[in-house]
Amino acid sequence: MSSESDGHEFDFVARAKKEMIEEGFQPELPEDSLAQLAQIEAGKVAPETTDGVIHDLRKLLWSSIDNRTSRDLDQVEVAERLANGNIRLMIGIADVDAVVPERSALDKHAFANAMTVYTGAVIFPMLPEPLSTNRTSLLQDVDRLTMVTEIEISASGETVNSAFYRAWTRNYAQLAYEETGDWLDGKAHTPDRVSKVKGMEEQIRLQNETASLIRQRRAKEGALEFETVEALPIVENGKVVRVEVQQKNPARLMIENFMIAANSAMASYLETKSIPSLQRVVRSPRRWDRMREIAAKFGVALPETPDPKPLSVFLAARKIADPDGFPELSLSIVKLMGPGEYVLVRSKEDHAGHFGLAAYSYTHSTAPNRRFADVAVQRSLKSALANLPHPYTTEELSAIATRCTERENAARVVERTMRKVTFAVWMRDRIGEHFEAVVTGKATKGTFVRVNHPPVEGKLIRGEEGFDVGDRLRVRLIHADPETGHIDFERD
Repeated sequence: MSSESDGHEFDFVARAKKEMIEEGFQPELPEDSLAQLAQIEAGKVAPETTDGVIHDLRKLLWSSIDNRTSRDLDQVEVAERLANGNIRLMIGIADVDAVVPERSALDKHAFANAMTVYTGAVIFPMLPEPLSTNRTSLLQDVDRLTMVTEIEISASGETVNSAFYRAWTRNYAQLAYEETGDWLDGKAHTPDRVSKVKGMEEQIRLQNETASLIRQRRAKEGALEFETVEALPIVENGKVVRVEVQQKNPARLMIENFMIAANSAMASYLETKSIPSLQRVVRSPRRWDRMREIAAKFGVALPETPDPKPLSVFLAARKIADPDGFPELSLSIVKLMGPGEYVLVRSKEDHAGHFGLAAYSYTHSTAPNRRFADVAVQRSLKSALANLPHPYTTEELSAIATRCTERENAARVVERTMRKVTFAVWMRDRIGEHFEAVVTGKATKGTFVRVNHPPVEGKLIRGEEGFDVGDRLRVRLIHADPETGHIDFERD
């Protein structure tokens, strides 16, 4: 779904760079990092390949699914049905550490920024583009070193075995969420990149079956499933040319469930080996009381103590009862959940788990081109597999966790501000128009709402009394300032 251009020009790139600097990011590579990059590009620094056994899995029908425009590809997947009826799922993750050594200049710069920041108008990559979109990207028809997470999935969706190793892989089909999802949904023909590779159609359908088993298992365990509407303003040549609305489809759900399974297996493995590691936690929501109030409006009584299972049952029931209104409900619950964070975990008893995923052990390991936490976890795994000393002390891991959480919060500020700036450009000709909206945030700094069409968020500066997250109301747009990104509404 998309809307068309408003025709206004704006220097989005300069505005995004200014916001990056204000939030403490380093958008430019320092000289020592540029020198290291030049050596890599000149072939003077070959990828490290010597630690441990490296399997050759290039003949397997690996594929990737990502956004249509993505080139920083972190993972490829392949599945195989076993004789016992189970399915072996293999997820290959880009071996970034093989190209960017620990404590090198590029590694220090990656740690400083900690993640790739997506602003719509411009991407600020954690690793320079010659690496993240080429040498460490799992592009189609090239051989790449990967860290493979192998998971055996039973007919009930349970992980019965897992293994980890390094391997050479080759991506035979670089696919996009939109085309692949429409095909799996029966809304479109088989994508060309699927039909041109013998056996790939059967392979993707087996992967989809595997993801469905994982998803069903997660639902039984109480994992929360949301369906928020994501509005992405598309900027070209200084203009907002359209706004695309992204929603979940079978392809997105497939990759989402694969990544959750891989990250859970990785965290459990490192714990089993008694290796201190980074984990991703989402603590019990502080605003559980408001979640209970929202559920009560639908005649559902959630328990007094936060528990993901009854919340999951409630959400699943509402999705069936009101599929059109479910994204709005999802957004309210997501806002009340609170953000995740990275923590150092020394043992199985040393962490809070991930409330939203109903997962006791969970990490981030599947996007090392985009997140430094994933690089650190990758190094922890490689040292364990090679029986080498851990690459980080517990103090260093704790510092990495703190830095990654802090930079993630800063990136969220940049991305949110740039969305507001872009939407302010988009909306400035609609001052005075009326919209249906839902309250998405309420704090000392104000009350925030998100209108439905287009899905734009702004501040409710008049008539906010008596409203809380999840409440619906009608609003009027009274102000949109592209420089500040401020979009203001008043109660209609």
